[in-house]
Amino acid sequence: MTDPSLLGPWVRRFLLEYLISVRNLALNTQRSYRDTLSLLIRAVAGQTHKTADQLGVTDLSASCVIQFLQDLEHSRHCGVGTRNQRLAGIRALAHFIALHSPEHLEWCGQIFSIPFKKTTNSPPVYLEESEMEALLAAPDRSTWIGRRDRTLFLNALATRPRVSELTVLTCAAVQLGGGTHARCGKERKERTIPSGETPERSFELGSTSAAGPSATRCPRA
Repeated sequence: MTDPSLLGPWVRRFLLEYLISVRNLALNTQRSYRDTLSLLIRAVAGQTHKTADQLGVTDLSASCVIQFLQDLEHSRHCGVGTRNQRLAGIRALAHFIALHSPEHLEWCGQIFSIPFKKTTNSPPVYLEESEMEALLAAPDRSTWIGRRDRTLFLNALATRPRVSELTVLTCAAVQLGGGTHARCGKERKERTIPSGETPERSFELGSTSAAGPSATRCPRA
């Protein structure tokens, strides 16, 4: 029987069973938790002078976790939001272990006693009209790449999508004609964004250009 005091088997069950089969979390969330634990295990192994496979659950003490979070901010120059995201992943692991191993309830309570830091919301950054005009005038519209770039800029200014949504936009996600719109989103969260007449014409020119790549995707790199 696997030793319940060892950390490794718990991490394996957490990443490969709990997050996927039980919680069905989004792939990006799974990767975020995996990266968090990878960084944490490396840090704790260095603090305790043990190899990763020798680490026990209680080696992830509250003091070690606090030191890890401080190192994120000071050495890796991560923001408070990233620090809180890493702490959320560690808390999720502690909660999972406590559910299946009651002898670790006290340890779990110590991990949960580490508070999240309050964050400050930065004022939104926007472009003046002259700056938008300069941005749209920059691409060379005599080339396919220039028309592609202008199409992306026009769509971004008209619909305010996330950068990750804009760079993976496909022609199948764009509906031209009455009520032109684009379906955007990340993983299971989709939204429909109206584009307006100007981006509509730009989409038509970019996606049907004979000089460009296959029309299975909207103009992109």
